[in-house]
Amino acid sequence: MSRSAHARLPAAERRSAIVAAALEVFGSGSYARSTTAEIARAAGVSEPIIYRHFPSKKDLWFACLDEAWLQLRTQLESRAGRVAQAGSPADVDPGNRSPWSSPLLPTLWVQGVTEAGEDDEVQRRVREHMREVHDFVAAGMRAHQGAGTMPAGRDPDAEAWIFLAGGLLRSFADRLGGLLGPGEFSAIGRERRRWLFGGDAPA
Repeated sequence: MSRSAHARLPAAERRSAIVAAALEVFGSGSYARSTTAEIARAAGVSEPIIYRHFPSKKDLWFACLDEAWLQLRTQLESRAGRVAQAGSPADVDPGNRSPWSSPLLPTLWVQGVTEAGEDDEVQRRVREHMREVHDFVAAGMRAHQGAGTMPAGRDPDAEAWIFLAGGLLRSFADRLGGLLGPGEFSAIGRERRRWLFGGDAPA
């Protein structure tokens, strides 16, 4: 898209386009080394335009954190709806695709802890963010229990933290390369589903 086309975007759309570009830059690099100049080039806008929408790189990173969570939450909600219609996790997602197949959100969490960990505001936002994700996942598991698709003996709060830990593991594996292969991730997912839902259901 040309620079002039970007200039004609309404403010809300322009802001969304900047966040999308920033997600790509932060997601493939790091918080510390990513610059607003680099993000501006990726978005096809001038750097001052970024600062019209975001007072700082940190504020833009916060917006990326929220957008990455929105994308994951939408995916989880869609999956929950399909399970509710099917009546069983075994009938959903035969491809066995993990919600963490693209671990963008935990990658941003890791950036917040390792690259901006001395910033009190970043620490607070990451804590609040991870708690929000945990509470959402735990609530979903309780809904599974209420519907009879997850055994009542499972602990949703503990299992939700294990879910987040899986995302962090996937993020580390992606960044380090060669830590875990696809077969190992499949085995981890299979055993987690066996425990959560019983049997060999590909849920």
